[in-house]
Amino acid sequence: MISLISIVRSSRQIFYGMLAITCGCGRIHPEGRYDVKEDRQSLGTQKEAPEESSGAETSMDVLHRATLSLFSDLSLDGVLHRIIQAARDLSGARYAALGIPDGKGGLEAFITLGMTDEEIRQMPHQPVGNGLIGEMIRAGQSIRIPEISDHPRSVGFPSGHPKMRSFLGVPIAAYGRPLGQIYLTDKAGADEFTPEDQRLIEMLAAHAAAAIENARLYRQVLESESELTQRNLELELVNSLATTTSSATELDALLEVMLERLITIFGAGAGEFYLREETEGSFYKALHRGEVIEALWEADRFRPGEGLIGQVAKKGKPLWTPDLADAENFLDQAVSEAGFGSMVCVPLNAPGQVVGVLCLAFQGERVIEEREISLLEAVGAGVGIAVENARLNRQTRRLAVLEERERIGMDLHDGIIQSVYAVGLTLEYIRIQIDEDPEQAIQRLEQAIEGLDAVIGDLRSYILDLQPSRIQVDDLHEALERLIREFKSNTLVDAELITEPEALEQLERDTAYELFLIAQEALANTAKHAFATKVWLSVRQIDEDVSLQVIDNGRGFDPTKEPGRLGHGLSNMSERARQIGGRFEMVSNPGNGTTVTVRIPTDHDTRATQSPSSSTSISTPAN
Repeated sequence: MISLISIVRSSRQIFYGMLAITCGCGRIHPEGRYDVKEDRQSLGTQKEAPEESSGAETSMDVLHRATLSLFSDLSLDGVLHRIIQAARDLSGARYAALGIPDGKGGLEAFITLGMTDEEIRQMPHQPVGNGLIGEMIRAGQSIRIPEISDHPRSVGFPSGHPKMRSFLGVPIAAYGRPLGQIYLTDKAGADEFTPEDQRLIEMLAAHAAAAIENARLYRQVLESESELTQRNLELELVNSLATTTSSATELDALLEVMLERLITIFGAGAGEFYLREETEGSFYKALHRGEVIEALWEADRFRPGEGLIGQVAKKGKPLWTPDLADAENFLDQAVSEAGFGSMVCVPLNAPGQVVGVLCLAFQGERVIEEREISLLEAVGAGVGIAVENARLNRQTRRLAVLEERERIGMDLHDGIIQSVYAVGLTLEYIRIQIDEDPEQAIQRLEQAIEGLDAVIGDLRSYILDLQPSRIQVDDLHEALERLIREFKSNTLVDAELITEPEALEQLERDTAYELFLIAQEALANTAKHAFATKVWLSVRQIDEDVSLQVIDNGRGFDPTKEPGRLGHGLSNMSERARQIGGRFEMVSNPGNGTTVTVRIPTDHDTRATQSPSSSTSISTPAN
């Protein structure tokens, strides 16, 4: 980008050059300084012959005003038109033109003055650089002749071109580089242009060179500023994408912000996001923005490979369509009617997959540069990752809900339901004892009422905070003792508890709580199905493990022949064992009772390693 210092220096040199040439005196130093002393000396020399310079002073005044006007407009088109107008006024020419060379021997631009619009329309084409014009481009020198057709390089005029006779051509150059040529024809009131005309136009050409260079510098500055502004907008877009993606912003808000910014930065008339369905794999329209039209496509859903959306989704690469008229059958009719002529579609890429497609539509013709495609691809990758992250977050939340439901179901089954079952056993005992021992039956009835009150409290706790409130396992031995007492009281089955202090000390609180619930479930199954007369509950140290065992001498069963007996209780016990990194085993055989065992590794490293692969073993011993 051009620095402001260089612009100031160039402008200063241009100003001093204009002053020196206009006055025809003074000297410009290499550093751009104008020597006033030398200017005064030159002026003194001119004052010695005032009679000879009176006419020249009038011409110089006109030149001075003309050159000043060149610097009143910084736009290049404005400067070129002022140059040709000044040349015509200074020379008294009927026709004037300005040619800008293309560097290849021809003309890039050709501006005329003096010809009517009708005359211009009658000509088949503008001059292309042949004849006298071509000679000036090649030689880079002024040409002044009274009759154009007499010059050996003249090639005549195209059909419809006005007839012209006298000619004055002056090149415009700066630092040896040709910038253009001034062409003047048919001097008013004379057969040809004079040497004085040539000198004035050559002086104007020197000013014109400075003005053209200044206008080009100004245009470069504007273009550089515009390009810098565009780059800043693009950097802001990428930064905004990174910030929004890493924040907790919802996906819908992210898509809306990004689409609006993309439409603004790229100058699109409309834009859409299509996202992939998680189940079907098709792509549905998630968002549309654009005031001119309501939709880009007639369909709101595309399968991979179907239409432009489906092609981008299938290939995973951007597609650019410069002519929408021949692009798609799916295109909405309103798109063409609104003047949309081109479109670019970019995939939203996540690792190993395309999760969506971005479409931008442009009114009229729009050329997409490679740099813009790269930027759109980068944005597509960022938005694609954001889409995938949002889906993973939704899946995580759904999984958390399912796991919470499973936990609630296990707690209800192992806690509240078992408590209700225990109350049922107590009521059954009361029915038997009410005639034989009314006093004992009344005590048991009060216990049943207390049990129901406790169950109601648990249910209220679940309703309020989804956590059970009455099971306290701060001391596992004490909790198991209470459990055994309730079991014996409710079932009249002899039960024995064996615990080893060194085993209990190695259990964390959460592990102890899960073991308590497993023991509670095992005893409930024994009470319902085993018809046992003796039950052993133990927590002991066996090798490197803490082992919980519930053994009964009941009738047992064959798990392979009675899978219905397993039910939710077995799956709950197995899942609880897995959650604490343990191994669940159940051994049963008809006539030989049932043994439930849970082994918990005491080595934390071993537990961490075994936890994912903790398993359930259900077997029938061989006879």
